[in-house]
Amino acid sequence: MTRSADPARVSRSADPAPVPRSADPAPVPRSADPAVGERIRARRLLRGWSIRYAASRAGLSHATWSRIERGLQAANNRFTLAQIAGALDCAPGDLAGADVPAPDRATAAARASVLGLRRALVDIDLSDPPAGSAPPLAALSHSVVLANALFDACDYAATARLLPDLLRDLHTETAGPDHAAALRLLCDATSLACSVLRALGHPADAFVAAQRCRDAASAAGDPVLDGYAAYALARAATACGSYQRGQTIAERAADDLSRHVSRPGGAEILGSLHLVAALASRSRDRPDDSRECLAEAASLARRTGETNTLNMFFGPTNVDIWAMSIEAGDGDPARVVEIARRTDPAAIPAGVRQVFYYADTARALARLGGHDREAIRFLLTAERIAPQHVRTSAELATTIRDLLDRSRRQAGGSELRALGERMQAG
Repeated sequence: MTRSADPARVSRSADPAPVPRSADPAPVPRSADPAVGERIRARRLLRGWSIRYAASRAGLSHATWSRIERGLQAANNRFTLAQIAGALDCAPGDLAGADVPAPDRATAAARASVLGLRRALVDIDLSDPPAGSAPPLAALSHSVVLANALFDACDYAATARLLPDLLRDLHTETAGPDHAAALRLLCDATSLACSVLRALGHPADAFVAAQRCRDAASAAGDPVLDGYAAYALARAATACGSYQRGQTIAERAADDLSRHVSRPGGAEILGSLHLVAALASRSRDRPDDSRECLAEAASLARRTGETNTLNMFFGPTNVDIWAMSIEAGDGDPARVVEIARRTDPAAIPAGVRQVFYYADTARALARLGGHDREAIRFLLTAERIAPQHVRTSAELATTIRDLLDRSRRQAGGSELRALGERMQAG
Protein backbone atom coordinates (compact mmCIF):
# COMPACT_ATOMS: atom_id res chain seq x y z
CA MET A 1 0.00 0.00 0.00
CA THR A 2 1.13 3.59 -0.48
CA ARG A 3 3.09 4.82 2.51
CA SER A 4 1.46 8.22 2.55
CA ALA A 5 -1.82 6.76 3.76
CA ASP A 6 -0.77 3.74 5.81
CA PRO A 7 -3.30 2.72 8.49
CA ALA A 8 -2.33 3.09 12.12
CA ARG A 9 -0.93 0.06 13.88
CA VAL A 10 -3.32 -2.08 15.88
CA SER A 11 -2.06 -3.22 19.26
CA ARG A 12 -2.22 -6.91 20.08
CA SER A 13 -4.37 -8.09 22.93
CA ALA A 14 -5.38 -11.53 24.06
CA ASP A 15 -9.00 -12.62 23.91
CA PRO A 16 -10.66 -13.02 27.31
CA ALA A 17 -10.67 -16.48 28.80
CA PRO A 18 -13.98 -18.30 28.51
CA VAL A 19 -16.28 -18.01 31.48
CA PRO A 20 -16.99 -21.37 33.17
CA ARG A 21 -20.47 -22.77 32.95
CA SER A 22 -22.67 -22.60 35.98
CA ALA A 23 -26.26 -23.26 36.89
CA ASP A 24 -28.85 -20.58 36.23
CA PRO A 25 -29.38 -18.25 39.19
CA ALA A 26 -32.75 -17.93 40.80
CA PRO A 27 -34.94 -15.27 39.22
CA VAL A 28 -34.58 -11.85 40.77
CA PRO A 29 -36.81 -8.78 40.55
CA ARG A 30 -37.07 -6.85 37.31
CA SER A 31 -33.99 -4.72 36.63
CA ALA A 32 -34.23 -1.03 37.43
CA ASP A 33 -32.38 -0.45 34.14
CA PRO A 34 -34.27 -2.17 31.29
CA ALA A 35 -31.63 -0.84 28.88
CA VAL A 36 -29.34 -3.66 30.07
CA GLY A 37 -31.48 -6.17 28.20
CA GLU A 38 -31.51 -3.93 25.14
CA ARG A 39 -27.70 -3.70 25.18
CA ILE A 40 -27.41 -7.47 25.45
CA ARG A 41 -29.80 -7.96 22.57
CA ALA A 42 -28.00 -5.35 20.42
CA ARG A 43 -24.63 -7.05 20.89
CA ARG A 44 -26.10 -10.48 20.17
CA LEU A 45 -27.77 -9.27 16.96
CA LEU A 46 -24.57 -7.56 15.82
CA ARG A 47 -22.88 -10.94 15.84
CA GLY A 48 -25.80 -12.60 14.07
CA TRP A 49 -26.34 -15.09 16.90
CA SER A 50 -29.57 -16.76 17.95
CA ILE A 51 -30.62 -16.58 21.60
CA ARG A 52 -30.04 -20.31 21.93
CA TYR A 53 -26.46 -20.09 20.66
CA ALA A 54 -25.59 -17.04 22.77
CA ALA A 55 -27.07 -18.64 25.86
CA SER A 56 -25.10 -21.84 25.30
CA ARG A 57 -21.88 -19.79 25.21
CA ALA A 58 -22.80 -18.26 28.56
CA GLY A 59 -23.91 -21.49 30.21
CA LEU A 60 -27.46 -20.19 30.62
CA SER A 61 -30.77 -21.56 29.44
CA HIS A 62 -32.16 -19.84 26.37
CA ALA A 63 -35.33 -19.05 28.34
CA THR A 64 -33.31 -17.16 30.96
CA TRP A 65 -31.41 -15.23 28.30
CA SER A 66 -34.68 -14.36 26.55
CA ARG A 67 -36.25 -13.08 29.79
CA ILE A 68 -33.19 -10.91 30.48
CA GLU A 69 -33.26 -9.41 26.99
CA ARG A 70 -36.96 -8.59 27.34
CA GLY A 71 -36.44 -6.98 30.76
CA LEU A 72 -38.51 -9.65 32.52
CA GLN A 73 -35.56 -10.82 34.61
CA ALA A 74 -32.72 -8.79 36.08
CA ALA A 75 -29.13 -9.28 35.00
CA ASN A 76 -27.72 -7.43 37.97
CA ASN A 77 -26.43 -10.62 39.57
CA ARG A 78 -22.70 -10.08 39.02
CA PHE A 79 -22.08 -13.73 38.12
CA THR A 80 -24.86 -13.79 35.53
CA LEU A 81 -23.71 -10.50 34.01
CA ALA A 82 -20.13 -11.78 33.84
CA GLN A 83 -21.28 -14.93 32.06
CA ILE A 84 -23.25 -12.94 29.50
CA ALA A 85 -20.39 -10.48 29.00
CA GLY A 86 -17.96 -13.36 28.51
CA ALA A 87 -20.24 -14.90 25.90
CA LEU A 88 -20.49 -11.58 24.06
CA ASP A 89 -16.75 -10.86 24.35
CA CYS A 90 -17.19 -7.56 26.21
CA ALA A 91 -16.80 -6.23 29.73
CA PRO A 92 -19.66 -6.46 32.26
CA GLY A 93 -19.52 -2.68 32.55
CA ASP A 94 -20.36 -2.39 28.85
CA LEU A 95 -23.66 -4.13 29.54
CA ALA A 96 -24.37 -2.40 32.84
CA GLY A 97 -24.54 0.95 31.09
CA ALA A 98 -22.40 3.72 29.68
CA ASP A 99 -22.97 7.00 27.89
CA VAL A 100 -23.08 6.77 24.12
CA PRO A 101 -19.89 8.31 22.69
CA ALA A 102 -20.26 11.64 20.91
CA PRO A 103 -19.57 10.21 17.42
CA ASP A 104 -22.37 7.69 17.91
CA ARG A 105 -24.77 10.45 19.00
CA ALA A 106 -23.87 12.18 15.75
CA THR A 107 -24.68 9.01 13.80
CA ALA A 108 -28.06 8.74 15.54
CA ALA A 109 -28.71 12.43 14.86
CA ALA A 110 -27.96 11.92 11.18
CA ARG A 111 -30.50 9.13 10.96
CA ALA A 112 -33.07 11.18 12.87
CA SER A 113 -32.69 14.09 10.43
CA VAL A 114 -33.96 12.05 7.48
CA LEU A 115 -37.61 12.97 8.13
CA GLY A 116 -36.91 16.71 7.95
CA LEU A 117 -34.93 16.29 4.76
CA ARG A 118 -37.69 14.16 3.25
CA ARG A 119 -40.30 16.83 4.00
CA ALA A 120 -38.16 19.53 2.43
CA LEU A 121 -37.78 17.49 -0.75
CA VAL A 122 -41.55 17.08 -0.95
CA ASP A 123 -42.03 20.83 -0.46
CA ILE A 124 -39.64 22.12 -3.15
CA ASP A 125 -41.74 21.31 -6.20
CA LEU A 126 -40.70 23.71 -8.97
CA SER A 127 -44.19 23.51 -10.47
CA ASP A 128 -45.51 25.10 -7.28
CA PRO A 129 -44.52 28.80 -7.05
CA PRO A 130 -42.73 29.48 -3.76
CA ALA A 131 -43.86 32.13 -1.32
CA GLY A 132 -42.05 34.24 1.24
CA SER A 133 -38.48 35.51 1.25
CA ALA A 134 -35.03 33.96 1.44
CA PRO A 135 -31.52 35.11 2.37
CA PRO A 136 -29.40 36.74 -0.35
CA LEU A 137 -28.18 34.35 -3.02
CA ALA A 138 -24.54 34.97 -2.02
CA ALA A 139 -25.31 33.69 1.49
CA LEU A 140 -27.07 30.64 0.06
CA SER A 141 -24.11 29.95 -2.21
CA HIS A 142 -21.85 30.03 0.85
CA SER A 143 -24.17 27.56 2.59
CA VAL A 144 -23.98 25.17 -0.38
CA VAL A 145 -20.18 25.28 -0.21
CA LEU A 146 -20.33 24.61 3.53
CA ALA A 147 -22.76 21.70 3.06
CA ASN A 148 -20.46 20.13 0.47
CA ALA A 149 -17.46 20.53 2.78
CA LEU A 150 -19.34 18.85 5.64
CA PHE A 151 -20.34 15.99 3.37
CA ASP A 152 -16.79 15.58 2.07
CA ALA A 153 -15.74 15.14 5.70
CA CYS A 154 -18.53 12.53 6.10
CA ASP A 155 -20.32 14.63 8.72
CA TYR A 156 -23.72 13.46 7.57
CA ALA A 157 -25.47 14.77 10.70
CA ALA A 158 -24.34 18.36 10.16
CA THR A 159 -25.02 18.17 6.41
CA ALA A 160 -28.52 16.82 6.93
CA ARG A 161 -29.30 19.53 9.50
CA LEU A 162 -28.24 22.26 7.10
CA LEU A 163 -30.01 21.01 3.98
CA PRO A 164 -33.80 21.35 4.67
CA ASP A 165 -33.83 25.14 5.17
CA LEU A 166 -31.24 25.56 2.42
CA LEU A 167 -33.37 23.62 -0.06
CA ARG A 168 -36.46 25.67 0.76
CA ASP A 169 -34.58 28.97 0.49
CA LEU A 170 -33.09 28.01 -2.87
CA HIS A 171 -36.54 26.98 -4.06
CA THR A 172 -37.76 30.46 -3.12
CA GLU A 173 -34.88 32.11 -4.98
CA THR A 174 -35.72 30.24 -8.20
CA ALA A 175 -38.70 32.61 -8.54
CA GLY A 176 -36.47 35.69 -8.17
CA PRO A 177 -34.32 37.70 -10.55
CA ASP A 178 -31.32 35.40 -10.04
CA HIS A 179 -33.31 32.30 -10.93
CA ALA A 180 -30.64 30.82 -13.23
CA ALA A 181 -27.98 30.87 -10.52
CA ALA A 182 -30.51 29.65 -7.95
CA LEU A 183 -31.38 26.67 -10.15
CA ARG A 184 -27.71 25.69 -10.43
CA LEU A 185 -27.32 25.89 -6.66
CA LEU A 186 -30.54 23.93 -6.16
CA CYS A 187 -29.21 21.25 -8.50
CA ASP A 188 -26.07 21.01 -6.36
CA ALA A 189 -28.00 20.94 -3.07
CA THR A 190 -30.50 18.29 -4.18
CA SER A 191 -27.67 16.10 -5.51
CA LEU A 192 -26.00 16.47 -2.13
CA ALA A 193 -29.26 15.48 -0.40
CA CYS A 194 -29.34 12.40 -2.62
CA SER A 195 -25.82 11.44 -1.56
CA VAL A 196 -26.53 11.97 2.17
CA LEU A 197 -29.69 9.88 2.03
CA ARG A 198 -27.90 7.07 0.21
CA ALA A 199 -25.11 7.13 2.78
CA LEU A 200 -27.65 6.88 5.61
CA GLY A 201 -29.39 3.91 4.02
CA HIS A 202 -32.50 5.61 2.58
CA PRO A 203 -32.21 4.94 -1.17
CA ALA A 204 -35.89 5.58 -1.97
CA ASP A 205 -35.68 9.05 -0.42
CA ALA A 206 -32.42 9.52 -2.32
CA PHE A 207 -34.31 8.79 -5.55
CA VAL A 208 -36.79 11.58 -4.70
CA ALA A 209 -33.86 13.95 -4.13
CA ALA A 210 -32.37 12.94 -7.48
CA GLN A 211 -35.68 13.64 -9.19
CA ARG A 212 -35.67 17.14 -7.70
CA CYS A 213 -32.11 17.51 -9.00
CA ARG A 214 -33.29 16.48 -12.47
CA ASP A 215 -36.12 19.05 -12.31
CA ALA A 216 -33.70 21.83 -11.41
CA ALA A 217 -31.23 20.81 -14.13
CA SER A 218 -33.97 20.67 -16.75
CA ALA A 219 -35.20 24.14 -15.77
CA ALA A 220 -31.62 25.46 -15.98
CA GLY A 221 -31.30 24.21 -19.57
CA ASP A 222 -27.69 23.04 -19.17
CA PRO A 223 -26.79 19.65 -20.73
CA VAL A 224 -23.89 19.19 -18.29
CA LEU A 225 -26.26 19.69 -15.35
CA ASP A 226 -28.66 17.24 -17.02
CA GLY A 227 -25.87 14.65 -16.97
CA TYR A 228 -25.02 15.54 -13.37
CA ALA A 229 -28.65 14.97 -12.35
CA ALA A 230 -28.79 11.71 -14.30
CA TYR A 231 -25.74 10.52 -12.38
CA ALA A 232 -27.57 11.18 -9.08
CA LEU A 233 -30.68 9.42 -10.38
CA ALA A 234 -28.72 6.38 -11.59
CA ARG A 235 -26.84 6.13 -8.29
CA ALA A 236 -30.10 6.23 -6.35
CA ALA A 237 -31.68 3.60 -8.63
CA THR A 238 -28.77 1.20 -8.15
CA ALA A 239 -28.87 1.82 -4.39
CA CYS A 240 -32.52 0.72 -4.50
CA GLY A 241 -31.45 -2.48 -6.26
CA SER A 242 -32.92 -1.34 -9.60
CA TYR A 243 -29.75 -2.10 -11.53
CA GLN A 244 -31.34 -2.28 -14.98
CA ARG A 245 -32.98 1.10 -14.41
CA GLY A 246 -29.75 2.60 -13.12
CA GLN A 247 -27.77 1.35 -16.10
CA THR A 248 -30.38 2.62 -18.56
CA ILE A 249 -30.42 6.09 -16.97
CA ALA A 250 -26.63 6.31 -16.97
CA GLU A 251 -26.14 5.06 -20.53
CA ARG A 252 -28.84 7.30 -22.04
CA ALA A 253 -27.41 10.31 -20.24
CA ALA A 254 -23.89 9.41 -21.40
CA ASP A 255 -25.10 9.24 -25.00
CA ASP A 256 -26.73 12.67 -24.67
CA LEU A 257 -23.74 14.25 -22.93
CA SER A 258 -21.21 12.86 -25.44
CA ARG A 259 -22.39 15.58 -27.84
CA HIS A 260 -21.46 18.25 -25.30
CA VAL A 261 -18.28 16.78 -23.87
CA SER A 262 -16.28 19.88 -24.82
CA ARG A 263 -18.31 22.02 -22.43
CA PRO A 264 -16.76 22.83 -19.02
CA GLY A 265 -17.32 19.81 -16.79
CA GLY A 266 -18.63 17.67 -19.64
CA ALA A 267 -15.80 15.12 -19.63
CA GLU A 268 -15.88 14.75 -15.84
CA ILE A 269 -19.63 14.14 -15.70
CA LEU A 270 -19.46 11.79 -18.69
CA GLY A 271 -16.75 9.78 -16.95
CA SER A 272 -18.84 9.63 -13.77
CA LEU A 273 -21.81 8.32 -15.76
CA HIS A 274 -19.59 5.55 -17.15
CA LEU A 275 -18.61 4.66 -13.56
CA VAL A 276 -22.17 4.22 -12.35
CA ALA A 277 -22.98 2.26 -15.53
CA ALA A 278 -20.03 -0.02 -14.69
CA LEU A 279 -21.42 -0.60 -11.20
CA ALA A 280 -24.93 -1.33 -12.48
CA SER A 281 -23.60 -3.70 -15.17
CA ARG A 282 -21.56 -5.67 -12.65
CA SER A 283 -24.57 -5.87 -10.33
CA ARG A 284 -26.50 -7.37 -13.25
CA ASP A 285 -23.75 -9.99 -13.67
CA ARG A 286 -22.43 -8.44 -16.88
CA PRO A 287 -18.70 -8.21 -16.12
CA ASP A 288 -17.65 -7.55 -19.74
CA ASP A 289 -19.98 -4.54 -19.99
CA SER A 290 -18.72 -3.34 -16.63
CA ARG A 291 -15.08 -3.54 -17.69
CA GLU A 292 -15.87 -1.67 -20.91
CA CYS A 293 -17.52 1.16 -18.95
CA LEU A 294 -14.58 1.31 -16.54
CA ALA A 295 -12.19 1.53 -19.50
CA GLU A 296 -14.19 4.45 -20.93
CA ALA A 297 -14.04 6.20 -17.56
CA ALA A 298 -10.30 5.56 -17.21
CA SER A 299 -9.67 6.99 -20.69
CA LEU A 300 -11.52 10.18 -19.80
CA ALA A 301 -9.73 10.38 -16.44
CA ARG A 302 -6.37 10.34 -18.18
CA ARG A 303 -7.52 13.39 -20.14
CA THR A 304 -8.97 15.34 -17.22
CA GLY A 305 -6.49 14.42 -14.49
CA GLU A 306 -7.59 14.81 -10.87
CA THR A 307 -10.55 17.23 -10.72
CA ASN A 308 -13.29 18.40 -8.38
CA THR A 309 -15.90 19.52 -10.88
CA LEU A 310 -19.30 19.73 -9.15
CA ASN A 311 -17.69 18.07 -6.14
CA MET A 312 -17.44 14.75 -8.03
CA PHE A 313 -13.65 14.21 -7.60
CA PHE A 314 -13.49 12.55 -11.01
CA GLY A 315 -9.99 11.49 -12.04
CA PRO A 316 -7.65 8.48 -12.16
CA THR A 317 -7.73 7.92 -8.39
CA ASN A 318 -11.51 7.93 -8.17
CA VAL A 319 -11.75 5.53 -11.12
CA ASP A 320 -9.48 3.13 -9.23
CA ILE A 321 -11.56 3.48 -6.05
CA TRP A 322 -14.73 2.75 -8.04
CA ALA A 323 -13.07 -0.31 -9.57
CA MET A 324 -12.22 -1.51 -6.06
CA SER A 325 -15.82 -1.03 -4.89
CA ILE A 326 -17.18 -2.91 -7.89
CA GLU A 327 -14.93 -5.91 -7.16
CA ALA A 328 -15.16 -5.81 -3.36
CA GLY A 329 -18.64 -7.29 -3.05
CA ASP A 330 -18.66 -10.63 -4.88
CA GLY A 331 -15.89 -9.97 -7.40
CA ASP A 332 -12.19 -10.76 -7.18
CA PRO A 333 -10.76 -9.70 -3.80
CA ALA A 334 -7.19 -10.16 -5.03
CA ARG A 335 -7.93 -7.64 -7.77
CA VAL A 336 -9.09 -5.14 -5.13
CA VAL A 337 -5.83 -5.52 -3.20
CA GLU A 338 -3.83 -5.21 -6.43
CA ILE A 339 -5.51 -1.90 -7.28
CA ALA A 340 -5.14 -0.69 -3.69
CA ARG A 341 -1.38 -1.25 -3.77
CA ARG A 342 -0.95 1.16 -6.68
CA THR A 343 -3.48 3.76 -5.49
CA ASP A 344 -2.87 6.68 -3.14
CA PRO A 345 -6.23 7.72 -1.64
CA ALA A 346 -4.64 10.96 -0.39
CA ALA A 347 -4.77 12.19 -4.00
CA ILE A 348 -8.44 12.95 -3.27
CA PRO A 349 -8.68 15.44 -0.38
CA ALA A 350 -12.07 14.19 0.82
CA GLY A 351 -12.90 11.57 3.40
CA VAL A 352 -16.08 10.69 1.54
CA ARG A 353 -13.93 9.05 -1.16
CA GLN A 354 -10.97 7.93 0.94
CA VAL A 355 -13.22 5.92 3.23
CA PHE A 356 -14.23 3.65 0.33
CA TYR A 357 -10.58 2.90 -0.38
CA TYR A 358 -9.97 1.67 3.17
CA ALA A 359 -13.37 0.02 3.67
CA ASP A 360 -13.30 -1.90 0.38
CA THR A 361 -9.69 -2.98 0.91
CA ALA A 362 -10.73 -4.30 4.33
CA ARG A 363 -13.65 -6.20 2.79
CA ALA A 364 -11.34 -7.74 0.18
CA LEU A 365 -8.69 -8.73 2.75
CA ALA A 366 -11.34 -10.35 4.93
CA ARG A 367 -12.60 -12.35 1.95
CA LEU A 368 -9.10 -13.49 0.99
CA GLY A 369 -8.49 -15.05 4.39
CA GLY A 370 -5.24 -14.99 6.32
CA HIS A 371 -5.18 -11.18 6.31
CA ASP A 372 -7.50 -10.44 9.23
CA ARG A 373 -5.06 -8.25 11.14
CA GLU A 374 -4.52 -6.07 8.10
CA ALA A 375 -8.27 -5.98 7.42
CA ILE A 376 -8.86 -4.74 10.96
CA ARG A 377 -6.26 -2.01 10.53
CA PHE A 378 -7.98 -0.80 7.38
CA LEU A 379 -11.39 -0.89 9.05
CA LEU A 380 -10.15 1.20 11.95
CA THR A 381 -8.55 3.68 9.56
CA ALA A 382 -11.83 3.94 7.66
CA GLU A 383 -13.63 4.60 10.93
CA ARG A 384 -11.12 7.26 11.94
CA ILE A 385 -11.64 9.06 8.61
CA ALA A 386 -15.43 8.75 8.50
CA PRO A 387 -17.04 7.31 11.66
CA GLN A 388 -20.59 8.13 10.59
CA HIS A 389 -20.08 6.38 7.27
CA VAL A 390 -18.57 3.22 8.74
CA ARG A 391 -21.11 2.91 11.53
CA THR A 392 -24.06 3.06 9.14
CA SER A 393 -22.68 0.64 6.54
CA ALA A 394 -24.56 -2.65 6.23
CA GLU A 395 -21.76 -4.05 4.05
CA LEU A 396 -19.12 -3.34 6.69
CA ALA A 397 -21.36 -4.76 9.42
CA THR A 398 -21.33 -8.07 7.53
CA THR A 399 -17.54 -7.96 7.19
CA ILE A 400 -17.14 -7.21 10.89
CA ARG A 401 -19.41 -10.11 11.85
CA ASP A 402 -17.31 -12.46 9.70
CA LEU A 403 -14.09 -11.18 11.27
CA LEU A 404 -15.57 -11.45 14.76
CA ASP A 405 -16.30 -15.11 14.17
CA ARG A 406 -12.58 -15.63 13.58
CA SER A 407 -11.21 -13.08 16.06
CA ARG A 408 -11.32 -15.34 19.12
CA ARG A 409 -8.32 -17.17 17.69
CA GLN A 410 -6.44 -14.14 16.38
CA ALA A 411 -4.88 -10.87 17.51
CA GLY A 412 -6.87 -7.68 17.04
CA GLY A 413 -10.10 -9.11 18.43
CA SER A 414 -10.58 -6.49 21.13
CA GLU A 415 -10.26 -3.59 18.68
CA LEU A 416 -12.66 -5.27 16.28
CA ARG A 417 -15.19 -5.94 19.01
CA ALA A 418 -15.00 -2.30 20.08
CA LEU A 419 -15.70 -1.20 16.50
CA GLY A 420 -18.66 -3.58 16.36
CA GLU A 421 -20.03 -2.10 19.57
CA ARG A 422 -19.70 1.43 18.21
CA MET A 423 -21.53 0.46 15.03
CA GLN A 424 -24.40 -0.97 17.04
CA ALA A 425 -24.52 2.07 19.31
CA GLY A 426 -24.80 4.30 16.27
